[in-house]
Amino acid sequence: MERKIIKIDQEKCNGCGLCAAACHEGAIGMVEGKARLLREDYCDGLGDCLPTCPTGAITFEVREAPAYDAAAVEAAKKAKAAAPLPCGCPGSQSRSIQRTPCAGHTAPSVPAGAEESQLSQWPVQIKLVPVKAPYFEGAKLLVAADCTAYAYAAFHRDFIRGRITLVGCPKLDEGDYADKLTEILRVNDIKSVTVVRMEVPCCGGLENAVKRALQNCGKLIPWQVTVISTDGRILDL
Repeated sequence: MERKIIKIDQEKCNGCGLCAAACHEGAIGMVEGKARLLREDYCDGLGDCLPTCPTGAITFEVREAPAYDAAAVEAAKKAKAAAPLPCGCPGSQSRSIQRTPCAGHTAPSVPAGAEESQLSQWPVQIKLVPVKAPYFEGAKLLVAADCTAYAYAAFHRDFIRGRITLVGCPKLDEGDYADKLTEILRVNDIKSVTVVRMEVPCCGGLENAVKRALQNCGKLIPWQVTVISTDGRILDL
């Protein structure tokens, strides 16, 4: 059938991933650092992705394409939400990390001037973390871009301390974080959300996913965004 569908100009695409994050149907994905229309039958032709593109790489065209398959889109969403975590890998096993020494035990010695890790749970990757975990109850949530901890020297002290940490990179990870973050916010008692991202355009995909999760979770949760420059400063926006 002939219908309206999106077109992505590969020359204009800068690989920011904002369109993939904005596509509720999962029609767009990142392939070798560029946005691609992966499933024509998942594209509803409404164009939620268009206003998110900073380079104008996405337009509409009318051409022969499979009909929009709403049932397939919903089935894919449910399958993704129900997908189990990788099993048998110690790196994906959920656990809390106790930082306070137990009575009768001596805390590990920390060299003068050294910073002690403030991470309080494992795993930390958004793709690996379970939707429901004891450490989420009453938690202040930190959703951070992978690069932020490398760019900002006092990341543990200023951001991880006192928070449950989730990290990801919308440019490198396939798919969208919004659905999983929505479920985490919906089924747990999350007190607040702090987003820490880099100033580069691709990090906007992470912020966009958190915004959508906050809108769709059915709760009013306070949140804030901090932007880190590539030379390691906190930017005032």
